[in-house]
Amino acid sequence: MTIRFIIVTLLSISLFVANLFIGSVEIPAADVFRAIFGVAGPDDMISYIVLGSRLPQALTALLAGAGLAVAGLLLQTAMRNPLAGPSILGISSGAGLGVAIVMLFLGGSVSAAGLTLGGYAAVLVAAFTGSMVIMGLLLLLSSWLKNDLMLLIAGIMIGYLTSSVITLLNFTSTAQGVHSYTMWGMGSFNGVAMSQMGWFASLTLAGIVLSLLLIKPLNLLLLGNDYARNLGLHVMRTRNLLLFATGLLTAVVTAYCGPVSFIGLAVPHIARMIFSRDDHRILMPATLLTGAAVALLCNLISVSPESSIIPLNAVTPVIGAPVIIYVIVKRR
Repeated sequence: MTIRFIIVTLLSISLFVANLFIGSVEIPAADVFRAIFGVAGPDDMISYIVLGSRLPQALTALLAGAGLAVAGLLLQTAMRNPLAGPSILGISSGAGLGVAIVMLFLGGSVSAAGLTLGGYAAVLVAAFTGSMVIMGLLLLLSSWLKNDLMLLIAGIMIGYLTSSVITLLNFTSTAQGVHSYTMWGMGSFNGVAMSQMGWFASLTLAGIVLSLLLIKPLNLLLLGNDYARNLGLHVMRTRNLLLFATGLLTAVVTAYCGPVSFIGLAVPHIARMIFSRDDHRILMPATLLTGAAVALLCNLISVSPESSIIPLNAVTPVIGAPVIIYVIVKRR
């Protein structure tokens, strides 16, 4: 087991380094080294590309991949459903609706209490607000719906409703607005500058730490709600904490990176295949490392010189969909 952790860790580190050396612009390895170690001047274009673009992009992919993967693991355990993921409960759809309202209905800016936000800041605020509103609704529903399956179905219905509203907004918007929203919906790890990395990393790590604190309750939930309740677990409180951690991770990543598909759904299964364990003391860190590695790999493919920067959500299904198909066929 230790060897597997070492291999996945080394793979994640290798992919992180590769993201610094490989990109849409070909830069000699020697120049990349000079930029990393500060030999190049601060105004040097190569230094800007490596430290101002590739480094934050690699850090974003690492954190976003780990966060989405853990969110997917939390939901699959809580719902006892291998096809549960962050997008299933409608949290990603809530972020999409918030962005759609700003881009397609408000013309790209938000004004409140004399304060006006425009451009990327408005998109971030809208995505985060939309995600958190849906998460709050799910927390409210979880106090009424005692059955995990019913909560899952409610989340799917919320996703359908938000998608319907987004479709209507697209129909009534301008061509420029529709184009801007479509580009956001393709997903990208290139949306977090180093000046914003502090907030993004802090919020993502907060969600990951909360998830790690739930390892013991997650193992109890594997035994079933009734058995876990008999062992002293407060199932409702645990489910609300799971929803909060999932909502926070999904909201932050979606706000900064767009609705990244399949990582939260497929990576927990990849981790189970590699480590052959359901014990969350092993599976949780394994999912974190695997999610980071998969996201870094997807980002590397999307920005490699041969790809001419293809959308992230055109790459993630290529890795994630075969895994889900395998899980469906295996479990019949």
